[in-house]
Amino acid sequence: MDIDSTLAYRPLWLCFRVSAPTFFGATSHWVYGYMLLLHSLVTVMFPMHLLLGQLLQGGPAEFFKNLTMSLSCAACSLKHIVQLWHLPHMMEIQTLLKQLDECVQSDEEKDYYRKTLQKMCLWCYLLNPPELLYLAWFPFDWRRSSFHYALAVGYQLVSILTAGVQGLTNDIFTPLTLCYVSGHMHLFGIRMSRLGFHQTPGIEIQQELKACFQDFKLIMRLHELTRETVSLVQLVQLVFCGTNLCIIVIYGLFYVEDIASMIHNIAFFAIVCVQLFPSCYFASVLAQECERLPNAIFSGNWYQQSAEYQRYVLIFTQLTLGLLKRPVMAGELIELNLNAFAATVKMAYSLFAVVVQAKNNDN
Repeated sequence: MDIDSTLAYRPLWLCFRVSAPTFFGATSHWVYGYMLLLHSLVTVMFPMHLLLGQLLQGGPAEFFKNLTMSLSCAACSLKHIVQLWHLPHMMEIQTLLKQLDECVQSDEEKDYYRKTLQKMCLWCYLLNPPELLYLAWFPFDWRRSSFHYALAVGYQLVSILTAGVQGLTNDIFTPLTLCYVSGHMHLFGIRMSRLGFHQTPGIEIQQELKACFQDFKLIMRLHELTRETVSLVQLVQLVFCGTNLCIIVIYGLFYVEDIASMIHNIAFFAIVCVQLFPSCYFASVLAQECERLPNAIFSGNWYQQSAEYQRYVLIFTQLTLGLLKRPVMAGELIELNLNAFAATVKMAYSLFAVVVQAKNNDN
């Protein structure tokens, strides 16, 4: 079975071709005009008109009911802008994955890829939550005529579809890439643990170790690019998910008056958690694979080799320990793992407790 880690990225690149065609070689004036309209009317203005709608229309109940969607769209736009800035790094990540795919040789590695890695990457798509449409502000009275109403609805439909395309990339790219990086780290550990036990005829053990050094250079570069690419995106996601969770709880406790609305809020709460969980989970998996790598190296048949080979293995092990000092971070502030997910939920509860205390003091 051929290994192709880039196959899962194809829907994401199709979305990027829609939102950033100039990066892929389109240079006509029409394309630049299209990008200007797209990002000014959708990426910038769409979250602004939703947020203004919360401030200028409706009472407290409507405010909390629709604020979660407004913040989600604002977060989506911010993450999309960061991803556009890091598009060259994301392209290099895909190139490195192709090179690492060529290093997979043994049946054990291919079996792990087919039974484990592919299924984990599929989760990244299945857990992507949908976007919803809520109350917003327009610089004109959309109730004045059918034309104004159609214009307002048409703008929101186009904007929400475009926001969905942007959300597909910034919600899936991080967990998908972390999943592949951890998977290739595991496959590399399998190769290292077999080194010296199943020697290929005609190839010296030092040559095999040198090839592993080259593979490790690719993994190091892939790991560093991933850290840099997802850092700001995940910081935005952590902050906005925590804020949304707090708002959902406040609205559910103080303003919901029927069972249907309560079920909707419970489902929305679960969706926000599911949106954040995959990135934190696969970051934890990657950290575990980094911790296991030195043990995988020492699991090889190094003790029956020459003193020079053993020295190289010792140096190699020291290099792998450096990965433990560079975990995946959210904005260089928060280490991205399951603890960060738990801390975000706790932050939402803390904000909720502050609001409840303030409400009690007013009464």
